[in-house]
Amino acid sequence: MKQMTAFTIDFEPIGRRGNCQKNESLLACARQFGVGISSICGGEGICHSCKVQVLSGTVSKPTPNEHEAFTSQELKDGWRLACQAYPTGDCKIAVPAESMTTPQRVQVEGLEVKVTPEPSVRVYRLQLAAPSLEVPQADADRLLKALNQQHKLRCTRIDIGALRTISDQLRSWKWKSQAVVRNGKVIAILPPKSRQLGLAIDLGTTKVAGYLVDLSNGQTLAAKGIMNPQISYGEDIISRITRVVKSPDEGVRLQKLAVDAINELSTDLCAEAGAKPEEIVEAVVVGNTAMHHLLLRLPVKQLVLSPFVPAVSQALEVKAGELGLNIPPGACVYLLPNIAGFVGADHVAMLLATDAWQTKETTVALDIGTNTEVSLIYKGKIATTSCASGPAFEGGHIKYGMRAATGAIERLRIDGDKIQYQTIDGAPPVGICGSGILDTLAQLYVAKIIDEGGRIMNNRPRVRAYKGQREFILVGKEERSGKPAITITQHDIRELQLAKAAIRTGIQVLLETSGCSEDDIKEVIIAGAFGNYIDVASAVAIGMLPSLPLNRFRQVGNAAGMGAKLALISLKSRTQAGAIASRVSYIELASTPSFQPTFMQASYLGRYRIINGKREEID
Repeated sequence: MKQMTAFTIDFEPIGRRGNCQKNESLLACARQFGVGISSICGGEGICHSCKVQVLSGTVSKPTPNEHEAFTSQELKDGWRLACQAYPTGDCKIAVPAESMTTPQRVQVEGLEVKVTPEPSVRVYRLQLAAPSLEVPQADADRLLKALNQQHKLRCTRIDIGALRTISDQLRSWKWKSQAVVRNGKVIAILPPKSRQLGLAIDLGTTKVAGYLVDLSNGQTLAAKGIMNPQISYGEDIISRITRVVKSPDEGVRLQKLAVDAINELSTDLCAEAGAKPEEIVEAVVVGNTAMHHLLLRLPVKQLVLSPFVPAVSQALEVKAGELGLNIPPGACVYLLPNIAGFVGADHVAMLLATDAWQTKETTVALDIGTNTEVSLIYKGKIATTSCASGPAFEGGHIKYGMRAATGAIERLRIDGDKIQYQTIDGAPPVGICGSGILDTLAQLYVAKIIDEGGRIMNNRPRVRAYKGQREFILVGKEERSGKPAITITQHDIRELQLAKAAIRTGIQVLLETSGCSEDDIKEVIIAGAFGNYIDVASAVAIGMLPSLPLNRFRQVGNAAGMGAKLALISLKSRTQAGAIASRVSYIELASTPSFQPTFMQASYLGRYRIINGKREEID
């Protein structure tokens, strides 16, 4: 019998499959199939960044490097280093989010949400008789009569936006059409072969994510993210609110920018799916409270004045035409409920998508971004707060910081005097994005190049004085063909300390006010674009996250966007979102007595616990 020299390897959840030679490592096989697995050390087995799990099939025996990377139980459970494991038979391999390169993780964020479709709109096919001198019935009356007779409905109204185009449309389609009905009213009239599409939008402070969904089956047809054009008016929401308060005209401009971004996404998503914006018959938008209010032109001044309350917290329905969206003007734009001045519908959507609100275990759920929302779920209660974490972990206010784009350093390790890094798309390094920034801070601390107070030590290789401050050279100019070296400065580190301290303080204050300890936490759910890409071990090493076993952390990607899709597809999910918002108890972080001492302690680096405002080191 001829010996098999190639095996079928299936990489999940990417969905890539192909043949791999027995002398090729799983890492080499992944690259061959276009599966982006992180490998900082270039496949030498020393960086431990290419962790995968063998779900079925057989691979070579663990190497010494793998015994160092995993416990005996983890090896028994199938965990391996992709660069060290060679298939010895057909295999199914799971690639965790933390082992994926940034472009691959973006792809995983588009995974389908399992929910039974129950949209708020229904589409009915119609065949109308053409008008005549004998029966000169109005076009709208003719359509309603056919709709009610052919589909046994009692529909008596047509949206004014649909009425403005009804006559030309019916004649151009030879009296065949589809009527889109919502709550007993025709909101749009579509061509006879159109699809029933929905648009889910996560309107973030920095980025806007959009998802085009087939409402008939819940399938995501296309997904895309763009930068929020409002950034030109301020990176943070406080800056934008301040501008609006000073000049109402600025509110008009900011609202238009948000609408323009949504219109751009709807056009691009439809082009990708071979559809038209006119086929989008329902939309759901989630965002923090400020973004919600700016989109709807609601008052925002009270958001930044104590006691920081929203103008409205309940779910809202607005016609697309009233907002200026380029979809049927009668289509409904549904906005999930807000919680507080700085915790909005995006956090409700995150809790909805992750099922965190239904857990019986003590759970912390974070949505990390320019503004980080944190919830503690315990004993059936939900306590929530907001942390002004700023843009540092997204590359803002960092000398060589940048968004996650080609050439950005996304993974970094320090091995003695060597710097090992991986860039997006394997391109020459041009800067450093959020996940790489977090890795750098952790590695500098573990290597004792910076102390627990964040001070760069002067007697270390690659440390130099530049324009009055110390900085550490990550990529020398000799590696960049004479271009300036990529560095991390003392100022950068201070910015990162403030950001990580804000997040850790939010977690700690919720624990203390709820009478819980860190040891009670059974799961930490990390959402958000930045949260999906970070190395959790690095976040724990610097004290941004509690010092818990790594298997208690779960990265879920853009869960706010997933929650928006759930609400778009399912009326039941909208009801659940309302129930979540009503259960939340909001805690204003700055008003708690322990805030200042906790924040001060949380700014230090390292693994520790904070008890009564005091830090206890963990070995």
